[in-house]
Amino acid sequence: MSEPMSQLPPGITGSYTRSRPLPPYRGILAVDAKDFTGRPAIEHEGISRAVPDLLRTALVRAELLELWENRAFPATTGDGYIFGFDPALMPFVVHPLLLTLQEVLTDYNVLSHGVAPIRLRASLHIGPLPDTGDEFGGNGTARNDTHRLLDSRPVKAVLASHKENITHVAAILSDRCYEDAVAGGYTGRHLDHFVEAAATVDGKPFSQRAWIYVPQPSGPLYDQPAPGNTAQESGGEVVRPAGKREKREKRGSGVRNSAPRGNINTGTVHGGQSVDNSRVTGDHIAGDYVGGNKAERVRGFQGDQVRGDKRQGRK
Repeated sequence: MSEPMSQLPPGITGSYTRSRPLPPYRGILAVDAKDFTGRPAIEHEGISRAVPDLLRTALVRAELLELWENRAFPATTGDGYIFGFDPALMPFVVHPLLLTLQEVLTDYNVLSHGVAPIRLRASLHIGPLPDTGDEFGGNGTARNDTHRLLDSRPVKAVLASHKENITHVAAILSDRCYEDAVAGGYTGRHLDHFVEAAATVDGKPFSQRAWIYVPQPSGPLYDQPAPGNTAQESGGEVVRPAGKREKREKRGSGVRNSAPRGNINTGTVHGGQSVDNSRVTGDHIAGDYVGGNKAERVRGFQGDQVRGDKRQGRK
């Protein structure tokens, strides 16, 4: 049986009992050091102190010092840092701050001889959060979701798959952040810099549509099905370079790939490959043969150069 409201601790009020104003909307930035728990214990304090210092340095370089000085509910998470800020500045946090943070970490890691590099995951979100000015401020669903995004599979997979000497920052944006700041045209980065992903966290009941952004990529970006899509509808996890978009045509519950007046080969091709066009219509070319070893997975455009007259049998 629930307690009467008069007996609840100070600051706790019953939900759904009466209407009240929303807390102010905040932009939220959280960062987390990769492989923190795998580092020797003697390094933990140094990393915990370095992360906010690196953030502040990046904000100064990006001419966003006001964002640091006016940050709301700042807190260290041991292996990272989180704070709230005026959501009107979100476009500038997406760019140039994340790119500047990549540059600051590059400088730091190059100069830190003999020390394992610090590489950061970052998550960005927007939502209503109170700021009570004490250690309990900034709590709410928006902050929880920011931490879930930071721990989600796609952003971890991207940072793990990119070269540690090149890519030092991998960011994930909530769908609200992306729609407001990026898709709305307010951020100085084209839409093709961002890849949609399904943000899920192992062992947690969390799944949201999100967007991956890597300021300095050195590997593939992982495009996963959006929440609610089945593997059959989306084709499962797709690995592709940033900015590349695939077109799939759905018929019923399946997926059909098509190419104008040509052949499609999907999957892994081993040994020699022969392509036989069984019909000749219009300008269609008959009897093409593609030679060579096609072992390994074929991704992207694999058009072979054609020499000679291929209009056989036509007058």
